[in-house]
Amino acid sequence: MRSKKLLGTILSVLVALLLVVGGCGSGEPPPPAADDASSDAGGADAGESYKIGALVSITGAASVLGVPERNTIELLQEELEAAGGIQGPDGQMHPVEITVYDTESEETKAVLAAKKLIEEDQVSVILGPSTSGESLAVVDTVQKAGVPMISMASSIKIVDPPEEHQWVFKVAPNDSLNIRKLLDWIDEEGHTKAAWLSINNAYGDSGKVEFEALAPEFGVEIVASELMDDGDTDMTAQLTKIRGTNAEVLVIYSILPEVAIAVKNQYDLGMELPLFTMGGAAHPKFIELAGAEASEGARNLAAKLQFVEQLPDSDPQKAVISEYTRQYEEAFESGTDMFGGHAYDAVKIALLAMEAAGPDKAAIRDQLEDMDFAGCSGVFDWSASDHAGMAPESMVRIVVADGQWQLAKE
Repeated sequence: MRSKKLLGTILSVLVALLLVVGGCGSGEPPPPAADDASSDAGGADAGESYKIGALVSITGAASVLGVPERNTIELLQEELEAAGGIQGPDGQMHPVEITVYDTESEETKAVLAAKKLIEEDQVSVILGPSTSGESLAVVDTVQKAGVPMISMASSIKIVDPPEEHQWVFKVAPNDSLNIRKLLDWIDEEGHTKAAWLSINNAYGDSGKVEFEALAPEFGVEIVASELMDDGDTDMTAQLTKIRGTNAEVLVIYSILPEVAIAVKNQYDLGMELPLFTMGGAAHPKFIELAGAEASEGARNLAAKLQFVEQLPDSDPQKAVISEYTRQYEEAFESGTDMFGGHAYDAVKIALLAMEAAGPDKAAIRDQLEDMDFAGCSGVFDWSASDHAGMAPESMVRIVVADGQWQLAKE
């Protein structure tokens, strides 16, 4: 319904424009210019449209990420239309067109959609994709085309090294940040032997590399390391191997639904290891799929978005998160999550860059490389040497207690 409403608004505007053009070509004098009081916001004349593209996993395996991202983009598009667009560096108001393509959670389709956004839609910046694998697949396309991209995925490989990924930025927390904070938590609880189970894709591979590299720094020995594939429905074999080791803690690094299946499997096996479920598990759907009993006590690291009411008023993210969650809940009659927050930050950051740079792609890239922004996902500080800079305190510890994710007591 919301998409039809947007389409109706766009068609109404186009009809009005055609009537104006037709009147000007009929030999009749043009209508008088609007005075300042009736012109666009800020009294500025309307300029050319600024174009943004978005690659989102609306369907497919990663739809749990893509649907709230799509919803958030729609919400912000309506907000832009109501405001008459944004004011560019020329002082004029510019309508903003956001074209969203469903990648269906597939890397090949993400690349094809990216090329369409660049070659046919002529966008100035691309938001997404939703997942690490899709983002990594698209990097080469945007690099060659010279189009800025703001990924909504985690892998540090998406943006590193920045001198080879000049056009690529990201808003999701780095796996390196998550892994370091995870190991710090494991160390605080006194565990020295860990078992690792991760998804066998770009996201899982990146996390595994970081965990193996950082574990010795925290005195943690990896006594088992297992993989699960996208679409796996039973991880009993891998978990049985882990059960036969002297592991003191189990880390499961995956997105839904596989992470929930693995948690249910380990519960059914009677495993009683402290459980850390990274990534996509920080979502109410995880508890629903794994079951309340199996998920109870699971730990994770997450953005603050789902816990805004528990944040102090002094937190730099509280105001923006509060406003976003209010808008989302009113529009969709449901709560949002960190994935919607990634989309919110990507859109807002792109708009800030375009307000300063206009539609020029290189100028937008330069603005992104000097971006400071407190958003839903974290507090960003991007630079030429860091295209994913996020303050460590942007991530908080959470635990499943009484059937829901809650802030952990520290």
